[in-house]
This record gives sequence, C-alpha cells and structure tokens, in this order.
Amino acid sequence: MMRITFLGTAASRPTVGRNVSAIQVNREGELMLFDCGEGTQRQMMRFGTGFAVRDIFFTHMHADHFLGVIGLLRTMGLQGREEPIALWAPEGGGEILLAAVNLGVERVPFRIDIRELEPDARLERAGYDIVAYRSQHGGRSLGYALLEHTRLGRFHPERARELGVPEGPLFGKLHRGEAVEVDGRIVRPEDVVGPARPGRRVVYTGDTRPCRRTAQLARDADVLIHDATFGDEEADRARDTGHSTAREAGEMARRAGVAKLVLTHVSSRYADDPRALEREARQVFPRVVVAYDGMELDVAFRKDEE
Repeated sequence: MMRITFLGTAASRPTVGRNVSAIQVNREGELMLFDCGEGTQRQMMRFGTGFAVRDIFFTHMHADHFLGVIGLLRTMGLQGREEPIALWAPEGGGEILLAAVNLGVERVPFRIDIRELEPDARLERAGYDIVAYRSQHGGRSLGYALLEHTRLGRFHPERARELGVPEGPLFGKLHRGEAVEVDGRIVRPEDVVGPARPGRRVVYTGDTRPCRRTAQLARDADVLIHDATFGDEEADRARDTGHSTAREAGEMARRAGVAKLVLTHVSSRYADDPRALEREARQVFPRVVVAYDGMELDVAFRKDEE
C-alpha cells in the first residue's frame, strides 16, 4: 500500500480552506513527511494520519515549508515518543533546523537527527530509494523522488504444477531466481516466472520552475506532484518568484509521460476557483487534479504489470 495525504496545499500563507505545505506518504506502513509548514501537526490530527513519522524531508528553508516542525516535535515528545526521527534539509538548512528545534522545543525523549542532502544524494531503504535533486527555486532548493526497487516477476503456479514442481519451498526458490531439480529434470525460473516488474515512482518538486531534472526523474512516474502556484495570467510573476504555472506543470507531466499529475502550492488568488488551474493544465495534459487539504491518493501498481 502507498497512500499520499495532502496536509497542506497553499502557497506562502494559509487560507481558510488550505494550510501551508506538507505531504505525508504512507508506504507499507512506513510514514514520511515532505515539508512541514506551520500547523502541520493539527492537519495530521484532523485527517487521522498518525504521528509515527520516521523522516521529514524539507525542499527548502522558507518558513511555509518548515516552521511546523517545532510544534510537531513538541507534540511527539508530549505523547512519549521514543523512536528517533531524521530531519533532512538542503545544504545549509541544517543550521536553520537546529536553531528552530532549540528555540521552540523543550527536551524531548527521542533523538532528533538533522542531516543535509546534496543534489542527487540517494538514500537507500528496504524496497525503495529516496533521491534528492536540485530544483529551481533559488538558493539550494530540492525536489524528491521516491523510487521503489524492481519487483520480482509474477509467479505462475499453474505452469510450475504442469512441470511437476510440488507446492512448497521449491516454488519460493523458483520465484527468487533459483533453478530446481524435479525427477531428474531442471526447471528454470524463466519457465514459471514472468519478467521483472518496475516499482512505483512518485516525484514531489516542492517550489520550483520547470526543470530538466524533474523531467528525468519523473519519466513514466505514477504520480508527479508539481508546483502550480499561478495561472497563465501570472506567468511573469511565476518566473520572477521561482514558481510554475499550471500549464507549465502540465507540460512537464506530458514531457515526462507520467500517469497522473497533482497540482499543489496554490496561490490564495485562486481560492474561489482552484479548478481554474486544473482546466489550464488539462489543455496540455489530461490526467490532472488540483490537490486540496485532506485529499488522499492511493498509488497502486499498474494493472498491466500485475
């Protein structure tokens, strides 16, 4: 199971309907946050995501993307958390996080590890990697890609039975790529196992202009979560402030060939009609939705690969 919960989808400041940036990903029960704007802890309570977060990845050190970590860590401490938590920041962001934690958080009963990531750093985890990459929002901003490892091909038990393989440990050996002997005959994995299948791929740009590295890492992604702060009428402002328009996000999704595009970091000027951004992006890419606070997106394996 992989579920993305959008805890905050507003640009720069909260509105009545939207909090500032935060996204939680639940991958097979492992929770991680991407950005943690002010009020994220309350959003986690409101939408029932739980606080058992292992990592928080910050795209850049603007207040609307990190200030909520102070209250979140304090709440975790008051709840008696004992497990360590890792805070991942762009180069130079570690000092800012350390100052924030020391300023606003009393002594907590768990370890807080603050670490900095260089562009193209890869964190290897069980079954997936997190890749940080250089985005274009000025300074040292990062985007993140969650890349699952290639999965074993589908095992076909009916083929194994036809070849005389008894159910049990030999099935497992074949699925893991080991040949087995049955009644003096060799049965090979390719006889009963389909081709390897790619894992899921999710990319979150954070605040950014369209950039080549996003297109590279989002190639054939299941989900691309892209900055879409402005519409076409504010294209100049988007360029000046290091953001993207909805159309530019749609063009990026089309270029990368993603399965689904989610627009986020929505300016308050679209509070009355956020779907105007969706309509704009849809002119160049059809599979698009504007995120809203509390939106949940389950990322399934593609059916044609099952």
